[in-house]
Amino acid sequence: MNMIEIDWAQLWTPIRLSLQVALLSSVLSTLIGVTLAWRMSRSSVKGKVLLETAFMLPLVLPPTVVGFLLLVALGRRSWIGQFAEWLFSAPIIFSWGAAVIASVVVSFPLVYQTMKTGFHSIDYQLGDAARSIGASEWQVFRYITLPIAFPSVITAYILSFARSLGEFGATLMIAGNIPGKTQTVPTAIFVAVDSGNMTMAWMWTISMVVISFLLLLLTGRKKTA
Repeated sequence: MNMIEIDWAQLWTPIRLSLQVALLSSVLSTLIGVTLAWRMSRSSVKGKVLLETAFMLPLVLPPTVVGFLLLVALGRRSWIGQFAEWLFSAPIIFSWGAAVIASVVVSFPLVYQTMKTGFHSIDYQLGDAARSIGASEWQVFRYITLPIAFPSVITAYILSFARSLGEFGATLMIAGNIPGKTQTVPTAIFVAVDSGNMTMAWMWTISMVVISFLLLLLTGRKKTA
């Protein structure tokens, strides 16, 4: 039986990049999601339903649609893209940062929905009692709301990390598939299958299955703890 030689450097590079992108994007999406979910849980402004529906759109839209919208919004013809290129002396698109942005956008709805449920499960009378003795809104959030909702924060972060790790369509649209720079595991698998390199495709697939399984297992343990 012929031994199949594996290029370990080629195998590891997309995995490392995927983990880096997922780590940063999950931190950002969790911070944004927790903040907005907390604000919206206390708000009764007009148009709240429409705004929350917009928050959830990346969850149901095709990834290529999300990627196209990001490409238009962050491309070199948009004012955001032009400002970023002036600020960093490089365009946003087809960069490592673009992969992070795409992952934040697609994982944000999971964080928001998880935290919305977590905040709504807290007895509002606890906050009212704290306010009645002079606590500010920040103190209520820091010492009452956040500690009680912390298991939801952990769950939201893990789900965000797992979603970011598997992001493909939007990332491919605005970050491309540049080996060693923007090629994550999902895009690497696509290229490997397209070129007939089934060995590398299997190795990357197995790595993703193992990492995703462990993340979901950790999420399940947090929910039952």
